[in-house]
Amino acid sequence: MRAVLVVNPMATATTRKGRDILARALGREIKVDVVETDGRGHATTLAQQATDGSVDLIVALGGDGTVNEVVNGLLADGPREGLPMLAAVPGGSANVFSRALGLSRDPIQATSEILDALRSNRTRSVSLGLADTRWFTFSAGLGLDAEVVQRVENQRRKGRNATPGLYIRSAVTQFFADTDRQTPALTLHRPDAAATEGLFFGIVSNTSPWTYAGRHPVNPSPNASFETGLDLFAMTSMRTTKMLRQTLQALRNHPHPRGRSQLRLHDQAELRFTASRPVALQLDGEYVGRRESVTFRSVPHALRVVA
Repeated sequence: MRAVLVVNPMATATTRKGRDILARALGREIKVDVVETDGRGHATTLAQQATDGSVDLIVALGGDGTVNEVVNGLLADGPREGLPMLAAVPGGSANVFSRALGLSRDPIQATSEILDALRSNRTRSVSLGLADTRWFTFSAGLGLDAEVVQRVENQRRKGRNATPGLYIRSAVTQFFADTDRQTPALTLHRPDAAATEGLFFGIVSNTSPWTYAGRHPVNPSPNASFETGLDLFAMTSMRTTKMLRQTLQALRNHPHPRGRSQLRLHDQAELRFTASRPVALQLDGEYVGRRESVTFRSVPHALRVVA
């Protein structure tokens, strides 16, 4: 087996020493080439180059943004037979995708688990999401959560570390200071259903949890799964009490979240949003700009992963 280890040296929890340890561990059992990314989008290019048939496995070492780029490179021409498998070693601050696959938070232990899976030929096919033409692995969001991601990224460019505390502070500041909590911008369109107007934000989940607050999972859509379509959590009110109630339910992993100002959908093949003004969009925790429309689609069995 030939593998490529794609390393993001700027990821929060990735070090050169850790990279070398992982490369040696992988190299004892498979042929592995190590390549480092040099900026945003480079992992996509590297992964796309590896789809020429000469590589069996791509191992992504970095955060969820690195995994997302690798996935978009692998699937640049869509799902098909013969694509390399994917393994994700946690090297970022949240590592939602690798943890959703059941891998350890520790990169050394996760590498051991991946090698054990390779020895046992233990792989699985997972569904992924498409936001227009861009793939996402675990979540996408329009509105508040994407605005928070944008605020965090701005802080990171100033040298701040991507800690749970930074996300919490950014969310509180964004909610009370900058987000329009009076005029909802979003309308949801579904095949064979009437349009739903008056939505302030929407979180589209491809699996659960949606993210982590440190070690603690956050589950606005607890039934989301790699084996089903997309789940949606949206709000028709931004009143502080209602938002607090929904946040507490998500943090407590409530199996049946309730509330009058929420919209929840499970196992959806397609969700299309239009907006009365440009709305922030995030994919797998990465801010990707503002949109006045976006269509989310579920693609079953899109990619084979090792876990």
